[in-house]
Order: sequence, then C-alpha cells, then structure tokens
Amino acid sequence: MNALTEAQVLDAEERLRLAMIASDVAVLNDLLADDLLFTNHLGHLLSKHADLAAHEQRLLTITDLRASERHVRVNGNVAVVSVRMQLTGSYHDVETHGDFRFTRVWTQDATGALQVTAAHSGVVA
Repeated sequence: MNALTEAQVLDAEERLRLAMIASDVAVLNDLLADDLLFTNHLGHLLSKHADLAAHEQRLLTITDLRASERHVRVNGNVAVVSVRMQLTGSYHDVETHGDFRFTRVWTQDATGALQVTAAHSGVVA
C-alpha cells in the first residue's frame, strides 16, 4: 500500500460531494464505513444505514454544495478533513440554506480504498 496523499483525500472528498448532491447511494455506500459515526448539526448520532436511507428515500436532498475552504491533515493511513460548505437543500421537506462546517476522518484500508469512519457537521454562525 502506498502512503496516503492529500490529493487522494481531496479526490475522495469530491466524489463524496458529488454523491451527496446526486443522492448516489451506491457511491455513498462505498465511501462510508460500515461502522460510521456521524454527528449531524443537530447533535444527532447517525449510522451509515440511516444516512443512506435518508438519501434513498429522498428525505434528504442537496441541490447545491460548494466548498469555500478545505484543510487536510494526513497521518499515515488516516486523514482528517475540515471543510466549510455552502449547502442548499431540504430535510424532511424543510428547506435549508446555510454555511456549514464538516469534519471527516478518512481511513485507508489495505487495498488503498478510502472511507469516512467518523464525521461531524455544524452550522457556522
């Protein structure tokens, strides 16, 4: 296995962003670890299954998701990313538009694949 690079992490981040906008459950399934811990902006802890179900059932729709800043820290086969995003979409038919910060922990497995193992989102005040 080659050392994890910032470029690989940024590529995975972009694939995740595009999959979130498209609600592409197949790609999200590949990019999210089975034991994912995701704390959303309301403080709720969500599993991979819950996140995928929200996209699959169209409870969560994202129409625009643009990064205004990114910070990546790579340490061995783990990377921590902090990204500020402008998000437009809806959750349970409640429209939202705002400035969010996401922190994600990416882990590279023995095959070189990257998956999000933990994530947190918050509203930027």
